[in-house]
Amino acid sequence: MKLVSLLLALALIVPVTAIALSSGSSGASGTFPGELAQCATFENGTRYQAGSYPVVVLSGSFYDMGRQYGELMKDELRGEHAMLVANLTERGYSTGALRDDAKEATALQPKRMKELQAGMAETSGLSEADVAILYEGPIFFAMMPRLQTGCSFLAAWGNYTRDGSVVLSRNYDLPDVFSVFDPYYTLVVYNPTDGSNGVATFGPAGTRPETLMNSAGLFIADDNAADSGGVLSIAGRPDLISEFFRLMLDYSDMEGLDAGISSQRTDVAWIVNAAGPDVAYSYEETVYDIKRREGDGCIAAANHFVDPSWRLAASPAEHSTTRYSNLLNLTEQHRGAIDGEEMVRIRDVLLQDGGATFHHDLLGGYPYSSTHQVTFLPKTRTLWVKVVDRDWQRVELGHLFSS
Repeated sequence: MKLVSLLLALALIVPVTAIALSSGSSGASGTFPGELAQCATFENGTRYQAGSYPVVVLSGSFYDMGRQYGELMKDELRGEHAMLVANLTERGYSTGALRDDAKEATALQPKRMKELQAGMAETSGLSEADVAILYEGPIFFAMMPRLQTGCSFLAAWGNYTRDGSVVLSRNYDLPDVFSVFDPYYTLVVYNPTDGSNGVATFGPAGTRPETLMNSAGLFIADDNAADSGGVLSIAGRPDLISEFFRLMLDYSDMEGLDAGISSQRTDVAWIVNAAGPDVAYSYEETVYDIKRREGDGCIAAANHFVDPSWRLAASPAEHSTTRYSNLLNLTEQHRGAIDGEEMVRIRDVLLQDGGATFHHDLLGGYPYSSTHQVTFLPKTRTLWVKVVDRDWQRVELGHLFSS
């Protein structure tokens, strides 16, 4: 079973009543290295707490970092696996089928990622097959009928930002049924000792990373593109999302990252958003072609292709075009004043108020939310993270990278 081919395009119709920037309730708070509360250590790994979010900083070989992750996050990994299996077996999946599908979906992962997972299995008390189920967990949930996925991206630089450098944000939007993953959200910082870049990921513990930053100030994330790019998948190609980790490890500037993304042939349609300290791009990808979009100091993406050369026969979903337009409008309204805190406030604006954020909105019969949100300053490696119904939390990533 090709799990990625079962991801659905967004099809929500959401009205917009006004374009207005919210002035309060972002809950933004400041956390700096000295304020991280150390919770535990194991070998060369340390677990901290930043507000309501675990921060796990790892160092060593990929296998060693996996061991550290497995020990420091043992309770969460085992609890999340038990939750996942219980939910999916209740819906008719057998444990054997889950293991078989997860094995197939992760077969083409890069070696470094497989070494991480082998180390995790050794210390977490889970088998490697169970770790693979964890990795694919959100995709198993996406197979549920009628559930759709979202996401959006916004980057500003040049005349739009206070210092001219890139300020970016991303929303990861999903039905509220995915809230079972919310307690497990973790910021993980990998510091490999093989000369690769340090890489940070934010997502549920053990699941595939879809929001990544590296020690060179690069960023990469994805938006679902099935609405424009279709649901066709190509066997024998690596899962594009698993390649994000490799790209962040190996590239230290936008020229290299651009070449890496442009030369990677995707297995299923995606919108890939990438940025560095000085520029951001959005890549619209099908299994046959890829088009890079650029911006003049501002670029946004939702869940539809914007490049007119695609000549799409069907019009994009209204909810996607509305979120896309709202982000551009808010950026224009705050031209010259955008910094990290201002981007946090932009991301606090709900869809019905002229923004792009869902908050338990009943859409198509299901409540949806922006499950997690990120604001990032590539120049300083300053990061803000948020999980729905929690406060924003600021973390100075630069101090957590060893290089």
